[in-house]
Amino acid sequence: MISRLLVLGASGGTGREIVSQALERGLQVTAFVRERGSLAVPHENLRIVQGDVADRSCVATAVAGQDAVISALGVGKPLRRDAAVVDGIRNVIQAMHDQDLRRFIYLSFIGVGDSWKDAGWLLRIVARLPLRCEVGDHESKEQLIRASRLDWTIVKAPKLTNGPYTGAYRTGEGIAARSALPALSRADVADFMLSQIVDTTYVRRAPRLLPWVQSGSWRQ
Repeated sequence: MISRLLVLGASGGTGREIVSQALERGLQVTAFVRERGSLAVPHENLRIVQGDVADRSCVATAVAGQDAVISALGVGKPLRRDAAVVDGIRNVIQAMHDQDLRRFIYLSFIGVGDSWKDAGWLLRIVARLPLRCEVGDHESKEQLIRASRLDWTIVKAPKLTNGPYTGAYRTGEGIAARSALPALSRADVADFMLSQIVDTTYVRRAPRLLPWVQSGSWRQ
């Protein structure tokens, strides 16, 4: 049974949603943040760890005793490649290997890798131009994750919004966007990522996460 969860990037928009929903589900959450005051969510089941993912010993301490790890790490340096964040994921993987912790859920982007062709024409342009550095970092981190011995799931999300939870999303490895610029709320993304803690459907797989934008039957 999984009850202890480490959330990386917990002070970002999606990270906050993951922390909030995880606490609602009764999980004991360790929130890994760069600055302690950046996450003010008082809760008896919340522990905040301040540190840098580029610090191997700090990451190892945060990973100790956990049942699963979720990464919602954001961009360290907008519009630039950030080797420190890539090294951070390497540190997480090593710490999980060392402590025989297997379940790792990583938030990526549908504009990365083979999923790019199905992202929607406008989002494809965004991925190749203003987000090319972020995409490049995701590609490097995904390579590290795929080469690991972890039970990983790489979640390929579209453009993220601050909208409410809707549950109106579809998942699958081969699904394509139905609009030029697909977007999904961080609340919906958090809901799906948390469901993957115990759902084995996408272990060592990379599902895409896309909104429903037309009427019809609800199916995968």
